[in-house]
Amino acid sequence: MNYWLAKTEPDEFSIYDFANLPTTALRWDGVRNYQARNYLADMQLADRVLVYHSSCKQIGVAGIVEVTKTAYPDPTQFDPASVYYDPKSTKTTPRWQAVDMRFVEVFNEVLPLKSLKTLPELNDCPLVKPGSRLSVIPLSSRMFDAIIASASRR
Repeated sequence: MNYWLAKTEPDEFSIYDFANLPTTALRWDGVRNYQARNYLADMQLADRVLVYHSSCKQIGVAGIVEVTKTAYPDPTQFDPASVYYDPKSTKTTPRWQAVDMRFVEVFNEVLPLKSLKTLPELNDCPLVKPGSRLSVIPLSSRMFDAIIASASRR
């Protein structure tokens, strides 16, 4: 099993969207960074993903989801009405990937970035380094376990 952290703006898509449909897989799409896209392509079935809320009042890790369908062409890249439309993508040469994920757990409260920065296990994690803007980040099992141990869980 691999571990990941995926950033999202909760007013667009949040851990609560997953929690409201706990048995339904939801598509994680709209990633428009090549390195993050490559990480999506590396995700495997049952990989655990920490959902990180950004650009909001309570920034931090909010819960866990798991991969239920590995990477496939992100349909939003082909839709001219989508904010994620990419006119350079074609059905034969898609540029962007999506994965499906399903709810696992929501934390009692968001584990804030300030707390994450105090965990020695995360010293090498891009999330806690200045200037990191990647929306998908691989985590070691040590990093994942440290975050889980620090979270207020239900």
